[in-house]
Amino acid sequence: MRKLVDAEHQALTQGKNRGDAILAAYDRFYKGDIAQEFVRGVQEQGGLITLQDLANWQVHIEEPVKTNYKGIEVYKLTSWVQGPVMLQALNILENFDLKAMGYNSSRYIHTVYQAMNLAYADRDFYYGDPYFPPAEPLKGLLSKEYARERAKLINLQRNDPDIKPGDPYPFQGEKNPFLPLLKKWNNRAPSSGAPESQQSRLEFEKSFYAGTTSVEAADAEGWVVSVTPSGGWVPAVIAGHTGVGLSQRMQSFVLDESENPFNVVQPGKRPRATLTPTLALKDGKPFLAFAVQGGDSQDQNLLQFFLNVVEFGMNVQEATEAANFNSFQMRSSFGNHETRPGRILLDESVPAWERKELRGMGYDLTFGTRTSGPINAIYFDNQHGTFWGGSSNNGDDYGISW
Repeated sequence: MRKLVDAEHQALTQGKNRGDAILAAYDRFYKGDIAQEFVRGVQEQGGLITLQDLANWQVHIEEPVKTNYKGIEVYKLTSWVQGPVMLQALNILENFDLKAMGYNSSRYIHTVYQAMNLAYADRDFYYGDPYFPPAEPLKGLLSKEYARERAKLINLQRNDPDIKPGDPYPFQGEKNPFLPLLKKWNNRAPSSGAPESQQSRLEFEKSFYAGTTSVEAADAEGWVVSVTPSGGWVPAVIAGHTGVGLSQRMQSFVLDESENPFNVVQPGKRPRATLTPTLALKDGKPFLAFAVQGGDSQDQNLLQFFLNVVEFGMNVQEATEAANFNSFQMRSSFGNHETRPGRILLDESVPAWERKELRGMGYDLTFGTRTSGPINAIYFDNQHGTFWGGSSNNGDDYGISW
């Protein structure tokens, strides 16, 4: 960090503007002495990163993807993360009267769980790095017409453990080139086999929620930021003497295209990640900025936070703390990419009669004392010109203002 500050300072003393000075620090990291030590340390420990890899790296300025839910525009990053999955789920859930079902009723839990499973199945097969072919069918995946067809697959009486990815290509005027792979796709692998021990269950759920932090910020000038930085978890491999912890995200790649032809490991490619910051606008103005940490649970908890505000009228703090539920039916982004069809995490406050109804629908129930996830959020009260901050009581999150 001192070297980066020094590179910026030297550039400024040479008369360069601040933008060029920041790029001088950037170049020292990716092409200079920091890069050399980074690569030396990585290769010393058996890693494959080269100086050319670092020099070729670039940050892409991207257009977000979005959907409109009841007049609110919700924005996410594109397919190299899981963000569009929440937009898909919202499109599916628009076809149901969620408010009439009641907050966290068994019918509501079941409907949202099924919608998430449909969206996550698509994530598991179609999401990947958009800078490598084939091109992800995002237009079809985010089509309202496609969502209506997916919504018809929901059995309102029972969980479907065999939900598969759909075919979004016709909804963008194309033919799916991966139909043979799609027909073979099996959501029950690779977790089938011997009965699961308590230890293996705990290990699976621990990896399911791995990593990440979140930051939401806004100022009086109208700037709004939603960030979920992540990657170098502890314990981490440190690149030589740089102090830089290396990312473990490569485990999110697949090796077999039959699992996901868009996310097969390849030189220079980014693995599909779970990071998923969120911005929402109403009438063209900021409405919500929200994010959460927690691996594959992120867009599940953010979806429910959003519905808590929009459908059930909760204020931002209530919505961050409200009891959520999580599905484990999607393929885990970490470890062995396992799946647990029908398993659901419920809050301990869910009453006995709802538990009985959910078991009758085919669910395997687990429980937690706090299930909102560590959500951070800002609500913009445009009527009064104020911000409302919310941080859940799930982790070590907090809000500050001045």
